[in-house]
Amino acid sequence: MENGIINLPKILDTRGNLTVVEDYKEIPFEIKRAYWVYDVPAGEWRGGHAHKKCLEFIVAVSGSFIVTLDDGKNKTEYLLNHPYQGLLVNTGTWRTLEDFSSGSVCMVLASEKYEEEDYIREYDDYLEYIKTL
Repeated sequence: MENGIINLPKILDTRGNLTVVEDYKEIPFEIKRAYWVYDVPAGEWRGGHAHKKCLEFIVAVSGSFIVTLDDGKNKTEYLLNHPYQGLLVNTGTWRTLEDFSSGSVCMVLASEKYEEEDYIREYDDYLEYIKTL
C-alpha cells in the first residue's frame, strides 16, 4: 500500500456539499478510531512519529496544513486543504504536520485503536526500526 492522496466523493448540493468515507470502499482499511486536532497555535506542529501497525487517513476538514511523510530516505510534502481529499499514511512512515491555517481542523481515521506500543516517537529509533523492514 502506497502513501498518497485519495480523492473522496464530493456530492454537490445547493444546501451544502457532502463527502463520505467508508472503510474498504474509499479507504483500504477498517476504521477503528477517529480523532481530530484543532486550535493548533501558530508556529506549532503535530505528529512527529510513525506507527508499526496502524494505517491512517488524514483529512483537512477545515482550513489547511502541510503533512510531511518521511521514509528514512525521502521526504514528501502534501498540502491538505480540501475536505474531499485525504492522505493515506502507511505503516512505517514518519509523519509531521505543520503550517496550520487559522481555524483548521485535522481529522484522522485510523485502522487500529490507540496502543502506545504501536508508536515510534524518536526519529533515531525510527531509523533503526525501518532497517528491520
